[in-house]
Amino acid sequence: MVKKVNYLVDTKFLPIFTTKNLKSVVMITKNVNDYCVILAGGRGRRLWPCSRIKKPKQFVDFFSTGRTLLQDTFDRVSKFIPLENIYVCTNHEYAHYVINQLPEMPPENILSEPIHRNTAPSVAWATYRIVRRNENARMMVVPSDQTVFKEDVFQENIQAGMELVSQKDIILTLGVTPTRPEPGYGYIQCGEYIESDGIYEVKSFTEKPDREFAKMFISSGEFLWNSGIYLSNVKNMRRCLQKVFPVVLRRLEDQDEISHVSLEDEILFIEENFSTYPNVSIDEGLLENGQVVYVMKGDFGWADLGMWHSIYESHQKGEDDNVVISSRVIIDNSKNNIIKLPKDKLGIIHGLEGYIVAEEGNVLLICKKEDSSALVRKFVNKTQLQYGEDFL
Repeated sequence: MVKKVNYLVDTKFLPIFTTKNLKSVVMITKNVNDYCVILAGGRGRRLWPCSRIKKPKQFVDFFSTGRTLLQDTFDRVSKFIPLENIYVCTNHEYAHYVINQLPEMPPENILSEPIHRNTAPSVAWATYRIVRRNENARMMVVPSDQTVFKEDVFQENIQAGMELVSQKDIILTLGVTPTRPEPGYGYIQCGEYIESDGIYEVKSFTEKPDREFAKMFISSGEFLWNSGIYLSNVKNMRRCLQKVFPVVLRRLEDQDEISHVSLEDEILFIEENFSTYPNVSIDEGLLENGQVVYVMKGDFGWADLGMWHSIYESHQKGEDDNVVISSRVIIDNSKNNIIKLPKDKLGIIHGLEGYIVAEEGNVLLICKKEDSSALVRKFVNKTQLQYGEDFL
């Protein structure tokens, strides 16, 4: 791991457990220079039909735990990031969900976009907001639809990475060792070994390869899954995004001295100009545009909850390796399926192997689990063309 240093801290303390038997308790502190940007503006189509346009997956209590995916993400990062330093990027269509689900958040920390773009414009706006507050900030960007099974290791990785990016002008992403040739993920090829704590140059990046290429990547031993989590000091992130969005950001930042632009003027600019941002993901903006990017290999039990197959892989299996999520079912002669039905329905499943069976509202989906990301996207597009958005 990166060498730990004494952090500049505020007066907030958080108890955490440091041993598996929970016998040793210590106090950790939150660094006032640490910021987090949670991305929660996506429409969640890969998890359709249980994720719908009107209420996408990040705002759904998918596993009936009493907390939504957004709330789980917020709970995770608020353990080591000061509350006032956490921002949520969403859009006008979903801002009310954020307000209702995270009432403890300062209202000005909810960045509500007037139009759907992609994640890079969201991070660009959040970076602008953070640099106005603290030019010494170091920031993490995290999707709202992930889960982490080893939160203590996750926290250690993030804090070690934060220390590294505070010393160097780099973008650092967290990579995960692949466990299957999943075509729905991004793959990072590790280049030169840089640090003793498992830091590599990013040699190449491939977003959503077909299955055969994914198999080749895994067999080579050179590739990690892209977690979508990025760390940087805020000045470096700003410079990198200025290269991706030179025209838009220049028009925002050249109005006046950045620290003197009022919050009202900033929001007015976003309302009038956000549509001029091109549709670019943060992965494409940082990994495919010649930025200085490194990858840290993480081992914190990561799972992307954005698609059916990844939920199946990360969830505890029942009899015959079926995964049943908050549903009443009778299963006979069936295996390797994932099933999620409304609470008022009973499902009888016979003779299925390797399928998704999911129902929500006016849509029932039954399809092969393998390559579910591409299949669901295909059916979403067909449904929109044939039946309109009432079924999306």
